[in-house]
Amino acid sequence: MLQKNPLSLHELREKISARDSKALRVFCKQEHPAAVADAVAALSADEFWAVLRHAEPPQRAEIFSHLDEDLQVEAVRTLPRDELARLLADMSADDRADLFKRLPENMREAVLPALAHAEREDIRRLAAYREGTAGAVMTSDYAALPPHMTASEAIEHLREIAPDKETIYYAYVVDERRKLLGFVSLRELIVAPRHALVGDIMHREVVFARVDDDQEDAARKIQKYDLIALPVINGDDALVGIITHDDAMDIITQEHTEDMEKLMAIAGSHEVGVYLKTPSWVHFRNRAYWIIGLAALGLVSGIIIHSFETALAQMLILALYMPMVADTGGNVGSQSATVVVRALALREISPKDALRVFLKEFQIAFLLALALGVLSWGKVMFLSQGSDIPSGYNLVQIGAVIALALSLQVVTAAVIGAMLPLAAAKMQWDPAVVASPALTTVVDITGLLIYFGTAKLLLGL
Repeated sequence: MLQKNPLSLHELREKISARDSKALRVFCKQEHPAAVADAVAALSADEFWAVLRHAEPPQRAEIFSHLDEDLQVEAVRTLPRDELARLLADMSADDRADLFKRLPENMREAVLPALAHAEREDIRRLAAYREGTAGAVMTSDYAALPPHMTASEAIEHLREIAPDKETIYYAYVVDERRKLLGFVSLRELIVAPRHALVGDIMHREVVFARVDDDQEDAARKIQKYDLIALPVINGDDALVGIITHDDAMDIITQEHTEDMEKLMAIAGSHEVGVYLKTPSWVHFRNRAYWIIGLAALGLVSGIIIHSFETALAQMLILALYMPMVADTGGNVGSQSATVVVRALALREISPKDALRVFLKEFQIAFLLALALGVLSWGKVMFLSQGSDIPSGYNLVQIGAVIALALSLQVVTAAVIGAMLPLAAAKMQWDPAVVASPALTTVVDITGLLIYFGTAKLLLGL
C-alpha cells in the first residue's frame, strides 16, 4: 500500500538525523521503488545509504536500479567491497551488467572475486556484447522449461524459480543444448490438462532476436507483436537471454532522443536525462560542428544574392518577397524530410523505394505548389498595390513570376527533403543527420537560384 503523505526531502533528513529506523523502513517498504529513488537522489552518499540500508536486500537493489546511471556509480564508490558485491548479487542480471560496465577498472577488478562464480560468469558474458546490440540490453533471468515436462510440473517449477526471474509469464522451451524450441505462456500452462506435455502445448513459431541485432530492431519487435518479452539467441540458436517490455520502452525512448537530436544536427552520445548534468562546453562542442559548417556553406547564399545585385536594384519588389520563398521552401522540405526519416526509422521504406517516394512527394508538392502559388500571387497583389514598379512591367506580371518561383521552390524543396535522407541511408549514413538544418541550407541555396533565375528569365532583368 502506498503512503498517503510521502516524506519530503526535509522530513527525510530529519528522520536520518534522528536515526528513526522504523520510519525509514516504512518509507522504503511502502513507497514505490521509483519514488524512493527520486526522493534519495538529492541526498549525499552517506545520507543515501542511511536510508537504503533500512530496505530489504531485494527491495534495496530495485530502488538502486531506478537511480540515474551516473548517480549509481557515485553512490557505490563509498561502499565496502563486500557490500557492493551483495548489491550486485541482488540486482537483476541486465542492471547488474550495466552497472559493472560503468564502474572504474579498479572497482571491477576488486569486486569480481567477491561475487559467486555464476554471477561472475553472467556479468562477463553480458558485458562482452557490443553496445547498441540486443545482447547488450538483454537479461539472463528468464524461465526455461524442457519439452518433456508436464503442465503441472512446469507450474511447480515456475513457482520455485519465480523470485529469481525477470518474468515467468512466458516460459521458453529449450532442449539439452539450450536450443530454443518454442514458448508457452503461464495462462496456457494453467488451463492445460495436468499431464499434458510442455512440448505438445508450446508455440513453435517464435519471434526472436539475435545477440548481434540492433537493439532498436529488437525493441520494435516487442512493440509490433505486443510481447511481454523477446527471446535472444546466439549463432547456434541457443537461448541466451530475453529483452523485457520495460527495457524495450527505455530503448525506444533513447532512440527517439537520438533521432530528434540528430534531426537538429546535434552530435554527441544522445543519452536520455543528461541535459542539466552535461557541461555547457560539451553542449557547445556537440552543436557547433554542424552549425559552423553550415554557416560557412550559407555564404553561398550571399554570393548568389550578390550576383543578382543588378536585378534587385532594377526591381526592389523582388527583395520584399525573398523571405517568403525561402521560408516556404524550408518548411516544405522539412516536412518531407521528417516523414521520410520517420518511415526509414520504422522500416516502412528503404532506399530501394526511392522512385515511389519521389513520385508520392512530387504529387503532394504539386498540389501544395498550386495552393501556395495562388496564395502568394494574391499576397503580392494585395500588399504591393501602389508600389514603385519599373516602366514596362505591371504588378500582375511580377506577382505571377513570384508565384511561379515559389511553386517551383515548393516542388524542389519537397523532392530534396525526401531524397536526401534516402541517399544518406543508401550510403549507410544516419538519415536524420542530413535532414535538418543541412536541408535548410541546401533549400535556401536552391530557392535563391530558382527565384532569381525565374525573374531573370521571365522579366528579362
